[in-house]
Amino acid sequence: MGLGGISIWQLLIILVIVVMIFGTKRLKNLGGDLGGAIKGFRSAMGDGKDKTPEQVEDSRADNTQARETVDADTDIHKKS
Repeated sequence: MGLGGISIWQLLIILVIVVMIFGTKRLKNLGGDLGGAIKGFRSAMGDGKDKTPEQVEDSRADNTQARETVDADTDIHKKS
């Protein structure tokens, strides 16, 4: 017996049916797309972990400067 009471023969029959329905080229593209999505997700989750404290502080300073610029521009437009 295999997974949850499914034998290897039943899994092979299911695989043959899936290949007949979708074709090998479409399954290959689907696998590549899924792999790319997982790779992108992992890299996005790890972006903040690789930064040094100096890089984090620099990005905070940049954000503060940008916020001050936007606030100043907003004040000018409100006065007009």
